[in-house]
Amino acid sequence: MRHSRVAALLLVATLAGCDRGSDSTASATPPDAGRPTPRHPDGQVRFDSEPGNRGYWGQASVGSLFEKGVQVAMDENGLLANIADAPRVAPFQPWALALYEYRQRNGLKDDPTRACIAPSGPRHLHTAGGFRIIRDPTYDRMYILFGGGNRNWRVVFMDGRQPPNAEEVSGTYFGHQAGHWEGDTLVVESSGYNARFWFSNGGLPHTEALRLTERFSRPDFDTLKYEVTVDDALTYTRPWTAEWTVDWVDGGEIAERFCEDYRDDLGSSGPESVGE
Repeated sequence: MRHSRVAALLLVATLAGCDRGSDSTASATPPDAGRPTPRHPDGQVRFDSEPGNRGYWGQASVGSLFEKGVQVAMDENGLLANIADAPRVAPFQPWALALYEYRQRNGLKDDPTRACIAPSGPRHLHTAGGFRIIRDPTYDRMYILFGGGNRNWRVVFMDGRQPPNAEEVSGTYFGHQAGHWEGDTLVVESSGYNARFWFSNGGLPHTEALRLTERFSRPDFDTLKYEVTVDDALTYTRPWTAEWTVDWVDGGEIAERFCEDYRDDLGSSGPESVGE
């Protein structure tokens, strides 16, 4: 009987030692590096929430549009801290730099969003309210839905068509958008814009010759990587590229917000009001 009790005690001690070893191993395991990129059943990257869940893309890592690699101080509305930095923001043609500096010195008072004219292009991703990117396999399209900017949406055709020659179409606020996949990256080419909006909250000029090439990718669950190449030979001396990331807001919905609800008694609404 005594030998049985001793054997039992030894067994308990051995098991306890195994448990302590398991705890030590678990504590040494590095934390999860992040949730993996979600995908559709066919393997294509999913830019929206998974079935049964909610979420949207929210805060961008930068507040305005400027050339990749440039270091300039701006506030969340795109106003430069030092107007002397204006020539570094983008490779301007002389007239475009003069107009950009005028808009900056004027405190962006001529921003068309003050008259509830929707932003477009990259600026949509800087407008408060968030956005979603939804795939429509039935009609072979992608939809980009925005909470701010008068609850607008973009339609990206994925059926193999090419963006038109800007000189052959009537310019619109959102342009004519055609997309395709390059691996896990959604590439959207747009042309056929009018010149009545600002595609940057800081007042970067453009003409109807504007062409945009946007690249969307989702390297992990919580991150959207965005890159845009601006090509407008009438406004800039060469094509140039900007990039930033956007954070995923888990469990939420983009809010329904309209510019007209925030117009003041003078009939104007500040740039921040478009998305609020």
